[in-house]
Amino acid sequence: MRLFLAQLYPRRRMTLAGQYLVLQLLIIAVVLAGVITVALTQATNNFEKIEGRRSLSAAESLAANPLLRVLLPQAEPEMGSALPAMGESVRSTSGLQFVIIADPQGTVITSSYPDEVGTSILHPESAVAEGRGWTGEIWRNGNHVLIAQVPVLDDDGKMVGIVSAGQSYPSTGEMIQDIAPSALATLLISLVLGTTGSVLLSRRVKHQTRGMEPGEIAELFEHREALLHGVKEGIISVSPDSRVMLANDIAVELLQLPDDCVGKTLDELEVAPQVRHALNTSQEQPDRQFLVGERVLVFNRMPVKTARRDLGSVTTFRDKTELTLLEQELGDSKATADMLRAQTHEFANQLHAISGLIQLEEYDEVIGFIDGVSFSRSKIFEDVSACIAEPTIAALLIAKSSVATERGVHLAMVPNSALGRCEDQLARDLTTVIGNLVDNAMDAAISASTPQIKVGIEETNELVRVIVSDNGEGIAEDAIDEIFTQGFSTKDSSVSGGRGFGLAISRLVCRRRGGELAAANDHGARFTATLRK
Repeated sequence: MRLFLAQLYPRRRMTLAGQYLVLQLLIIAVVLAGVITVALTQATNNFEKIEGRRSLSAAESLAANPLLRVLLPQAEPEMGSALPAMGESVRSTSGLQFVIIADPQGTVITSSYPDEVGTSILHPESAVAEGRGWTGEIWRNGNHVLIAQVPVLDDDGKMVGIVSAGQSYPSTGEMIQDIAPSALATLLISLVLGTTGSVLLSRRVKHQTRGMEPGEIAELFEHREALLHGVKEGIISVSPDSRVMLANDIAVELLQLPDDCVGKTLDELEVAPQVRHALNTSQEQPDRQFLVGERVLVFNRMPVKTARRDLGSVTTFRDKTELTLLEQELGDSKATADMLRAQTHEFANQLHAISGLIQLEEYDEVIGFIDGVSFSRSKIFEDVSACIAEPTIAALLIAKSSVATERGVHLAMVPNSALGRCEDQLARDLTTVIGNLVDNAMDAAISASTPQIKVGIEETNELVRVIVSDNGEGIAEDAIDEIFTQGFSTKDSSVSGGRGFGLAISRLVCRRRGGELAAANDHGARFTATLRK
């Protein structure tokens, strides 16, 4: 199988371990990207929290300086060095990037960036013009800046200026450099764990799949499905706890199971008793036959076991209904031929007797012997021919009458029996039913002191009714239904193909024609078969 699958896969495909490793790497990459994103976001939040607080503290400290509050009302841009010195002192002490001092209108008087002197530092989002401190982020000359602005108030509470301090946001590269060592360590640990896990998981899975790769498993599954649903025989697998594990389309159809039968127990599916028996019972001989619905199915059950546990069984079966009917018809034809052969020997013996009497010149004895034989034969022919117009049925009853006579059983037609000519299919079905019923009646009546069989045939515009009764011991009450449904037989069932299917086939034929076959006890057994035209 491995060689066959290898031929189906000439190109080398990635192994299961390789696929697991690739999947692990993809997962690690996604997780690492998420971790870096979260780390950058956290770093930005920390920067805003820490640097915003430090910038605001530095600006408030400078705004509270008494000297600044005195000098600022008369200060102008680029006049004097006291204010720039104060701003630079605060910037260097706090470690900020810039410190700006502006008048109440926001015009810069002094700044760590000389080119900003004379420009405005007021922003639409800022609340400093209302006399309140403000912290926010702005873009200045293409740089992302975190800034804090605080109003400068004189002793009377009047705003005399604005102090602004801040720091530029670190670049993404700088933040990545900060978190690179931890991210690299996380990546290495993830790679080691992912690779080790992939190898171990691959080994376990391949052990469970008998060393097969996913592509081989998929190809094997496709071939199994094609084989399972491509055969004409029914295939069903049953676990040790009587649960259906597998069933192809033919099995579902022949056993009359629901489409969702897989996974359900035989009790839940309410299968027929004979089906349960066929699927759960050890089978010593092949080709066991059971009547399921209106079909004769041939079952073959095979237990499935491994070295570790019992897997249940696999049962194959096929529809043998038509073949069984043909066998019945062939058996009737063979029986007729055997009866004709026996009659040939009987006639030969009678001719020998006549020849001997003639040689002995016992002519009166010859005439009496011939009259006796003629009367016996004529009586049988007349009884049957008078009420049966269908040649096939008449010939069958005459032949059965001869067999019954040889076995010491008296076969008689019920008065007022009648049957006209029938179409071919109805005649064949009547031959099967009457032949089986008469044979069973002869077997049952043979135990009586004076064995006797009665055959009655009634015909209407819609149906034909056949009644066959014997004076044997009758049928056990607990076996009246069983004789029709389970191939029941009191005879030896070890013969090829089994016994007990005559009545089952007869009922099948009756039901196919819209009729029925019923049994009852009436001083023996009585079978009533109804076939619609």
